[in-house]
Amino acid sequence: MDRITPFQTPHYIALEEAYGASNYKPLDVVLTRGEGVYVWDVEGRRYLDCLSSYSAVNQGHCHPKILAALTAQASRLSITSRAFRNDQLGLFYEELCALTHSHKVLPMNSGAEAVETALKLARKWGYEVKGVPAEQAQIIVASENFHGRTLAIVGFSSDPHSRQNFGPFAPGFVTVPFGDAAALEAAITPNTVAVLLEPIQGEAGVILPPPGYLQSVRALCTAQNIILALDEIQTGMGRTGKLLAEEHEGIEADLTVVGKALSGGFYPVSAVLSNREVMDVLKPGEHGSTFGGNPLACAVARAAIRVLVEEDMIGNADRMGAYLLSQLQAIKSDIIKDVRGRGLMIAVELHPHAGGARRLCEALMARGILCKETHGNILRIMPPLIITREQIDEALPEFRAVLMGAH
Repeated sequence: MDRITPFQTPHYIALEEAYGASNYKPLDVVLTRGEGVYVWDVEGRRYLDCLSSYSAVNQGHCHPKILAALTAQASRLSITSRAFRNDQLGLFYEELCALTHSHKVLPMNSGAEAVETALKLARKWGYEVKGVPAEQAQIIVASENFHGRTLAIVGFSSDPHSRQNFGPFAPGFVTVPFGDAAALEAAITPNTVAVLLEPIQGEAGVILPPPGYLQSVRALCTAQNIILALDEIQTGMGRTGKLLAEEHEGIEADLTVVGKALSGGFYPVSAVLSNREVMDVLKPGEHGSTFGGNPLACAVARAAIRVLVEEDMIGNADRMGAYLLSQLQAIKSDIIKDVRGRGLMIAVELHPHAGGARRLCEALMARGILCKETHGNILRIMPPLIITREQIDEALPEFRAVLMGAH
């Protein structure tokens, strides 16, 4: 095929390895273009993207309406800092609050920044509203969590690779098993200010909690005057077939963290959503971000959330996710241990004798499908929410062939 960039794959890989930090282990494909559910490499080969940048491109690659909003705003005003007001921020607040039934929004950039923001809010609320003694606030988290890679966050990770040689870590976090409401209740003390959870643990391998778990946690938090904080960075913005994954159990968090698909993959945008009681503990100068809430970010995010609703991407995620999950569950293979998921957030867990998920990702890549392994033996399948049944049907024979050993 004709090359569409000046160099081929080995050249770009050599540049990364020569000049870049070795903090990732990507598949050896060098992508240069994306449109909808597909991406193309520098040799012109097309792939179905079944990772969606960990949900950042729920709306598909280079969505034309989000692109138009980006270019229009970039040609007018990109950033002012929060030292001044801009004409996009208030509109972004209003539209995101209306969509998510939130009272207030605090905009940031990355997901980890938004999680750190939620932790700060919970602690400040605990001291100033709940009356926890100074420096004694505790936050309960779940084992196998993944909320980012900043120092505070990796300090309460149970992944040894995230923690090793990065200490000492901030105190004040208590870990309980994910999905165990009784263990969570037993961990509560008078100094507990918040419970921080992913409604579905994505990086852990699309781990769904038992039915009713989030309802039980919500009830415990309400009864004990504790903030329920949900990290919906991967699960939010329609990924699970609802706008937010909390909706599957009919609950509302006190703090909700969103990001990734909040900008449709065009720009780093994240946010903390909250009620007034919690958000109003912050005063000027106590938290901020130079880029958080800038007009370019707000214009992009407004377009990104608009197309989610107008183009029924959330409903499509529910319908196509159910279909894809059923088809994958129907595959009979002695290497498959479990197939699980919700919406278009699906995992195929392999038995140990399968030899790990990495080699399956490589085999799928050779067949035009891009997935990524997690925890060694789990294959994550998370295509953009715009995927059609016809596109799924084109991909299923490749999944079947690889999972049944034809690689």
